[in-house]
Amino acid sequence: MSQHRPETLEHAPLGRDSAYPERYDAALLYPIPRAANRAPLGIGEGALPFVGEDEWHAFETSWLNARGKPVVAVARFRLPADSTNLIESKSWKLYLNGFNQTRFESREAVAEILKRDLAAAAGAPVAVELFAVDGEALTPRSLPGECLDDLDIEVDRYTPSAELLTVGDEIVEETLYSHLLKSNCPVTGQPDWGSVLIRYRGPRLDREGLLRYLIGYRQHQDFHEHCVEHIFMDLLERARPERLLVLARYVRRGGLDISPWRGTPGERPPEPLRLARQ
Repeated sequence: MSQHRPETLEHAPLGRDSAYPERYDAALLYPIPRAANRAPLGIGEGALPFVGEDEWHAFETSWLNARGKPVVAVARFRLPADSTNLIESKSWKLYLNGFNQTRFESREAVAEILKRDLAAAAGAPVAVELFAVDGEALTPRSLPGECLDDLDIEVDRYTPSAELLTVGDEIVEETLYSHLLKSNCPVTGQPDWGSVLIRYRGPRLDREGLLRYLIGYRQHQDFHEHCVEHIFMDLLERARPERLLVLARYVRRGGLDISPWRGTPGERPPEPLRLARQ
């Protein structure tokens, strides 16, 4: 099994010129410890206040069969939120490109190699599924719940401001979502567009304040996974819900999309789904 040493962003391939590999190489995966970005949120190692996963889709997955004929697929990966490391996205893309000119005996062999290498980099088991490019499981769907985006609000803050999150006395159970999420890559500054779903039971959130808060990520620089954890922790502290789920589905970039979710113990997201922008 390949061994990976957790790294910092200093030497990450993201934001650098990179030669695309022609052969499979597990060492291309670049793990980054989650702990450093969680500490400012008050999240300690071994005491996570949430459960969750980072769900990735790789739309440019291909390899050669035993006779040299190309096979194409869409891969879905589920990386657990309690893994020691996340995996830097460009390194993941470079790693997957190494499959393009490499022969494998079967689809099952490819899946097993992906599971092995990704688990070694993440420090935890990673679920892998391979789909036909026209598979029904990849059909775009819509988020459940009520959309906040038609609220006629004035906005003047474009960095996260938790004080915008206020609640009333009524206890409710509801699902809300917005397509106005935007954050920026902390390395390249490129925009990351997404949709975010919030499902909770607890004191009713003020919807205008919630939408202003979500729009507040527009100039925020952080990885997708950390943005979701930031939203989760702010809602948990400010609203004190009995149950909470935060799910973001980010738009595909470079053939990859990332959809992290975090929830209080016992929460699960809706069945895997893709949005039209992914």
